Amino acid sequence: MTIRVLLVEDAPVVLLVLKRMLANASGIEVVGTACNGKEALDLIPRLNPDVICTDLHMPEMDGWALTSEVMQRFPRPILVLSASVQASDTENVFRVLDAGAVDVLAKPVGGVTVDREILERELLEKIRILAGVVVFSRHGSPVRARSTSRSTSVPSAPPTTDRSNQSPRPESRTQLTPNTTPKTSSPPPLHPTLNRTTWGVPTPPAPTHSPSSAAKPSNLPWGVPATQQPPSRILAIGASTGGPQALSTILAALPAKFPVPILCTQHISQGFLGGLVRWLDADCAVMVKIAQAGERAQSGHVYFAPEAAHLTIDRSGILRCTKGDLRDGHCPSVTVLFESVAQSFGSRATGILLTGMGRDGAAGLLDMARQGASTIAQDESSCVVFGMPKEAIALNAAKFILPLNQIASTVIQQVTAVV
Repeated sequence: MTIRVLLVEDAPVVLLVLKRMLANASGIEVVGTACNGKEALDLIPRLNPDVICTDLHMPEMDGWALTSEVMQRFPRPILVLSASVQASDTENVFRVLDAGAVDVLAKPVGGVTVDREILERELLEKIRILAGVVVFSRHGSPVRARSTSRSTSVPSAPPTTDRSNQSPRPESRTQLTPNTTPKTSSPPPLHPTLNRTTWGVPTPPAPTHSPSSAAKPSNLPWGVPATQQPPSRILAIGASTGGPQALSTILAALPAKFPVPILCTQHISQGFLGGLVRWLDADCAVMVKIAQAGERAQSGHVYFAPEAAHLTIDRSGILRCTKGDLRDGHCPSVTVLFESVAQSFGSRATGILLTGMGRDGAAGLLDMARQGASTIAQDESSCVVFGMPKEAIALNAAKFILPLNQIASTVIQQVTAVV
């Protein structure tokens, strides 16, 4: 089945280059073009594209306004093509993701780029991935794009027989309220009986079982019971496609003086990491930055792996950023980060594997679980792409399998645990 693509771009030269990139791609067809968002909205009902690739800055209706309208009226996967990679307004790209777009990619500025072949491969890969993802209308109705091959389909989770305890479907997901505590203010007392609504997350009901007993594998041969888990001293997070939105949900729910450091590896197109970090830092109470080699990780700070460098940490909390070979197809690699945290912190760590295509992070989360760490995989219902978490679950690496809106509260419980 052919993936139908609508290109929305006001620069004729760039539009021509994009059409040439897609012209000979197997299983992809450009069904239409538009020079602004208003024109695109008129074309969508007639062309019925599977994926929309849109510029950010356009006359009459820009990429943000187009995305907002599409997600209300014709929800489907949107890829943002932006030339604002090094500009000061790269945060605007992530406003478009916040409005419902799935991913972002640099477009060829002026129609030329030194890495033309790399950009073309990445464009084709992202379109094929997006053609198999689930997007949501503003009313919460899921819409699944057509999958055209085994590599682009979203796999199904193993069936469960007990439906009474299953994680909620996306239609019933609640949104976490961003934490608005100033970054310089004092945090609430770290006490396990704290009413956590003051931290910006819903107060979970007093459970008689672990928060994810509906989906938690029952045959984990390592670690300690959740009720005896020592409080975490570090939090490590890995994500790929759909990760910026998921990270925003989790990090915005944490207090300004979150009691442990947070290390993140996010797969993102070259040039967009700085904009992602500034966007998250502006919306979150915790401090968000790109990691610097040799600095000591501090509580209440979020450190992102630099572009094209693996992020690791030693037992004294010193960060290392090293150029290296691809691991699970990536540099930076989530697995490299998780293995480092497992070696340095053992059972006093929490690892989270979020939405993303491929298998990066699965083996690393398994290593953390074997060392007794608390390990969490995002569940299928809340993932944009259920690839990386699914691989971790298949390895029995996840002690908890949670929808996105339950991860922050579970993490807060982990870092304030009492043994």
